[in-house]
Amino acid sequence: MSEVIDRLVAAMNRHDLDAMVALFHADYDSRQPAHPARAFVGRAQVRVNWAAMFAGVPDLRVEVVRSVDDGETTWCEWVWTGTRVDGRPFDVRGVMLFEIRDDLIVAGTLYMEDVETEEIGIERAVEGLSGRLPDDVEGV
Repeated sequence: MSEVIDRLVAAMNRHDLDAMVALFHADYDSRQPAHPARAFVGRAQVRVNWAAMFAGVPDLRVEVVRSVDDGETTWCEWVWTGTRVDGRPFDVRGVMLFEIRDDLIVAGTLYMEDVETEEIGIERAVEGLSGRLPDDVEGV
């Protein structure tokens, strides 16, 4: 794993906002392709976002399950867990692609989602995506 990502994980788990934010370029570019309205530019927004996260999930723990460095890009699979201040569980999983230059994270593409608590099964998921239930596997 990238040394920058190692430091990011450590800072996040210590809830060290200053150390975490210091890893991001002043003009950090954040994109979330599945949620385009969440895109932003700037280290200042990283700070306010994560100040809220640390306050809202005071026992937040993060883990990088695996990562791959591809030139200037580090691909990471993340698990974020904890308990929100309202008592609800916090369980988020996904992948982030970070562009790293000169030991700073300059851009990120995030695919992070809450883990579903309702068990809908693959058939209902396919129906939600396509508008049609799949045929019975046994009948194929």
